[in-house]
Amino acid sequence: MRGDRVEVVVDTGGGASQTYEIAATRAGWRVEVNTARGVLQVSELTRSGTVVRSGRFMSARVIAVVEHPAEEATGRQAREHPRLELEDTVL
Repeated sequence: MRGDRVEVVVDTGGGASQTYEIAATRAGWRVEVNTARGVLQVSELTRSGTVVRSGRFMSARVIAVVEHPAEEATGRQAREHPRLELEDTVL
């Protein structure tokens, strides 16, 4: 759906990180996230499934993947995704 976007935060080494964003730019297009063989792939697809734009990242370097669903005309989010919250982290 137009307005869907995915942000990927990648560790670039030395304590630095870089953020990449892929968004559905036209009506009817969508964004898909796939993980296989240690590679995270984020793709923008047309209605027929043709890849328009994609980004591939090594899973070992990915810090975070944030999906932002498009909002409806009423201001509500189109899809409700459960939020994952970490209460205590033990290192």
